[in-house]
Amino acid sequence: MSLPDHLPRASLPPFEEVVARHGATVLRVCRALLGAVDADDAWSETFLAALRAYPELPPGSNVEAWLVTIAHRKAVDIHRARGRTPVPTENLPEPASATGNPGESDDELWSAVAELPFTQRAALVYHYVGGLPYAEIGTILGNSPAAARRAAADGRAALRRQIEHGTGCRS
Repeated sequence: MSLPDHLPRASLPPFEEVVARHGATVLRVCRALLGAVDADDAWSETFLAALRAYPELPPGSNVEAWLVTIAHRKAVDIHRARGRTPVPTENLPEPASATGNPGESDDELWSAVAELPFTQRAALVYHYVGGLPYAEIGTILGNSPAAARRAAADGRAALRRQIEHGTGCRS
């Protein structure tokens, strides 16, 4: 609901005055939340957002609290963005996982699995990694449980041959 034109409307001070009066406080808040490196960006983003919203601010509002709230939100945005930003390094370390993901510790085995025909590889992965019974594997692969069992057996045999041939060992 807007006021009729004949009633006096309380006006907000010019935005430049708001920046001069509250800029130092907002900068201190940004530095406390983010550190000196990101504080200037947060301060700038705070006042850009405030400038856009300032005409809609109700007269009599606590401008300092309003600006600190905006600064808080900008600091959260920057903090979240920092967590998603990659950190440049010379060499990327191989990430370690306690979940037993393929390719983490036994490169020879997973390389050999990757060389298997797709059906054999899928049957082995679904059974040993996914824990599925051969009946479900057959359904996934579009064949029978016996065919899934055969594909897994052929895949195991091929892996044994590859690993024995590569290491010269017989188990």
